[in-house]
Amino acid sequence: MGEADIPALQNISLQIDKNEYVAIMGPSGSGKSTLMNILGCLDTPTSGHYYFRRVDVSSLDDDALSAMRNKEIGFIFQNFNLLPRLNALQNVELPLIYAGIANVERRKRALTALERVGLSDRLDHRPNELSGGQRQRVAIARALVTNPGILLADEPTGALDSKTGAEIMRLFQDLYMEGNTIILITHEQEVADYAHRNIHIRDGKIYSDSPNVKNKKI
Repeated sequence: MGEADIPALQNISLQIDKNEYVAIMGPSGSGKSTLMNILGCLDTPTSGHYYFRRVDVSSLDDDALSAMRNKEIGFIFQNFNLLPRLNALQNVELPLIYAGIANVERRKRALTALERVGLSDRLDHRPNELSGGQRQRVAIARALVTNPGILLADEPTGALDSKTGAEIMRLFQDLYMEGNTIILITHEQEVADYAHRNIHIRDGKIYSDSPNVKNKKI
């Protein structure tokens, strides 16, 4: 803000283990988006350290951060972020193109990812030919196709009606049961209740971090 430095996060310290299902919650301006950007290697902290699989991410340059994002982190966004001119299969293939995966292997892995989310019959459909829930499933398949260490979902049901949102959360539960590590960024308690651990952020600080006793059994 002008010449003033405003800290978005202050003295944040946490550990997320493999195969955890975590929801990070907080109101607008709380710092949860900044924390998401750091966890997703989209940004680096101005002080302190962030270790991902024992690698100090805080010290990586832009190229190394980009490589880590593409290989280790699957992003799922509220507004899907699908390319409108590409069909479902082509959208899912995109991360593999950036990773330099050969065409035959790329197609095989994309097909498998779409099968995992129940969309093997929508391969040739473009985003405008799919429902909101189907578009989010394509986005989840795209996140899964690189076999990432973390699925990082930013308000994954925010653009969906409640019934479709519940279907997507059941899919996340299935992915968690398959061994995936899932981090949800949300301001909705109803969504956070699906996770097994809730971290609440306020004014750039963690004010609670505990198992979710209200975890919804699906």
